[in-house]
Amino acid sequence: MTTKDVAGKDVEGKIVAVCLSEAKGTPKKAIDCGSLVENHGLKDDAHAGSWHRQISLLSWQKVLEFNQKGGQVDHGDFGENLLVDGIDLRLLPVGTRLEVGSALLEVTQIGKECHSHCQIYHRVGDCVMPREGIFAKVLAGGSIKAGDSIRAIS
Repeated sequence: MTTKDVAGKDVEGKIVAVCLSEAKGTPKKAIDCGSLVENHGLKDDAHAGSWHRQISLLSWQKVLEFNQKGGQVDHGDFGENLLVDGIDLRLLPVGTRLEVGSALLEVTQIGKECHSHCQIYHRVGDCVMPREGIFAKVLAGGSIKAGDSIRAIS
């Protein structure tokens, strides 16, 4: 069954960017395509591993709003693995599943507390990831790229 928005429509969007980093606490860089690995995360990403925050997701709209305020950030600057357009990710409850091609994710956390500020926070004085980002674990792996559809299911 597909998760519905307040108007009763299916919740579906598109992947704007797939990003990874080689070290924790640094901005991620957009890549052409990636591989989601079951119970691990995005292959070669510094944050991947067998824990509950294997993949980080951020709404594209939040990046646009941040840039309208002078933020000047690019894909991956907030440390997100997947930048998503068309879904307000903060409205998805923990446990929501997300289909991206043959891959399946499950939302495990909404927002997060930052223990030490990232490079973006030090550069511009704010970071939206702690209040706008969500996290997921990979239930089924698969390849992923910008332009792929992403669909919330229940």
